[in-house]
Amino acid sequence: MIHISDEEFEQFVAQTCARTYRRQEILSVPDVVPNELFFIWKGLIRVMIPDQAGFDHTIHFALENQFIADYSSFLQHQPSLYTLQAVEETQVVVLPRSAIEWGYLHMQEGQKLGRLIAEFYFIYQDNRIKNMYARTPKQRYDSITDVFPNIHNRVPQHMIASYLGITPVHLSRLKKQS
Repeated sequence: MIHISDEEFEQFVAQTCARTYRRQEILSVPDVVPNELFFIWKGLIRVMIPDQAGFDHTIHFALENQFIADYSSFLQHQPSLYTLQAVEETQVVVLPRSAIEWGYLHMQEGQKLGRLIAEFYFIYQDNRIKNMYARTPKQRYDSITDVFPNIHNRVPQHMIASYLGITPVHLSRLKKQS
């Protein structure tokens, strides 16, 4: 996403750590201020939010080569509403707040990287809202692999249904129509 010197890269990476999460292991929980971002090296993460009845709704999946966190809560130093869960064994690079701040201050294009990541997620969220309200469940189902390649082979159907905002029964009907 940016040009980075070998020296900048080495200094930045020295402030991070690698971690592997088992299938269904939780990376981040609600009611805690997130102080780290995750870069997914390998695997898949589900982002969930509970409703008033305590039922979890899938609002996002994050795949390889993507950053993930409750970014808004991270930026505002506020408790998160989201749960981040590894759907499969997932290897991440953990970027603590101190590393992000160091990157903004010391990397020649650190602020540009932050802006590009923020723009990516803004566009994703904007498209997500448009899709939920302006497209039919069938249209959302038909286009899910454009956003998340190979998702049907990696995620249980009930999570896909939750992401699409439909019941698993409705998802089964849509799959029969395709």
